[in-house]
Amino acid sequence: MPVWLREYRWRQSAAAVFLSLPLPPRRASAASIFCTEQYLKVSIPPFLFEAVLYAPIDDTSSTAKIENGNIFFTLYKKETGMWDSLMMENANKEKLQYVRENAVLKAQEKAKEEAEAKKVTKREHDKYALEATMKLEEAERKRIENLKEQERQKVTRELELWKNEQTYMEGQMRIQREEKLHQEVEQLKEKKKEKITKPTIPNEGTSKITVKPTKGYPSSNSMFSENLKEEQLPAPRSAGTIKINFTSRVFPTALRESRVAEEEEWLNKQAEARRTINDDLAELKDLKEEEKNPDWLKDKGNKMFATGNYLAAVNAYNLAVRLNNKLPVLYLNRAACHLKLRNLHKAIEDSSKALELLTPPVPDNKNARIKAHVRRGTAFCQLELYAEGLQDYEAALKIDPKNSTIEKDAEKIRCIIQGTSQDL
Repeated sequence: MPVWLREYRWRQSAAAVFLSLPLPPRRASAASIFCTEQYLKVSIPPFLFEAVLYAPIDDTSSTAKIENGNIFFTLYKKETGMWDSLMMENANKEKLQYVRENAVLKAQEKAKEEAEAKKVTKREHDKYALEATMKLEEAERKRIENLKEQERQKVTRELELWKNEQTYMEGQMRIQREEKLHQEVEQLKEKKKEKITKPTIPNEGTSKITVKPTKGYPSSNSMFSENLKEEQLPAPRSAGTIKINFTSRVFPTALRESRVAEEEEWLNKQAEARRTINDDLAELKDLKEEEKNPDWLKDKGNKMFATGNYLAAVNAYNLAVRLNNKLPVLYLNRAACHLKLRNLHKAIEDSSKALELLTPPVPDNKNARIKAHVRRGTAFCQLELYAEGLQDYEAALKIDPKNSTIEKDAEKIRCIIQGTSQDL
């Protein structure tokens, strides 16, 4: 039962009521104050003070202060005037109950309105923060684009300057070659002219030889004539076209010697490789040289897997597969990551792809085939497809019958299928 506090002092003015409530000695807990327009309640368990006020007050501007063992209330009246008493007189239990419930309902409605107002304010603040963030990001994006455009323009100008310099240098070199060639031609002409115009002094013991003029030409046009200025050079040979006709083959190549199938397969592979390179060229042009190496990406994915960063490992394996989709170890490692991430269907797909690439079965790929079967079987079992999982474990046992760990796991799966055990 609560202990009611009956002692209080109050005074008033035309605009406010001043209430002083002494606190009980050795109170066990802090004071809880509940105030509405016409209801005031102070709870200091086990003590309780309750008052149905004479007239409504402004509960939003009213104040309460604890000082020197008293609670001082300043209650501002809604209507200016003097009260006959602090509390409503002749208030029965029904009236008090009605006022109390009405105060609680109004307090709940007010709290709900304040909560809604806070939510609206928070949404507005969040919206403003989002808009501000978007503006900042847009400004940063524009700044980066401007920097890229400036750098692109700078590189373009440098390239144009380099091209102009190369064109100028080529022109200079061409002019020098032409001048050098012209000088050589002039020197050759001078030498031939000197050779032609050089007089020949016959020996005293030699007989005189008379050069007869050629028929149709005067004697003055001999090879020693001064009118012959330079030797006539032969005209360049004219270009021609030679047509080659091959004799048609009457007898076709034998089927056992034909390579048509191998040639078509090679051409298809080349076309697929070019198509893959063209598709990935736009995305791979920004990568470093080592990042375009599937083996380097595989080692990076292995390190990420060892540190527990499975998502980063999956990304590394994905890029390596795009660069080379014929390496079964990439699919095996990615299947292990998917098992850790609970991407069970993707783990099954990667294990199946690895098994397709691990053909034909040879001793060198024995361990890889065992891993592929075990990882696919594990994924099937985690999907509660125990029959398919048991098939993969039995296939792994056929490859390595002495592996006790695989044999124990297969026995557990058999027990689950038979309903004798629930643990895997």
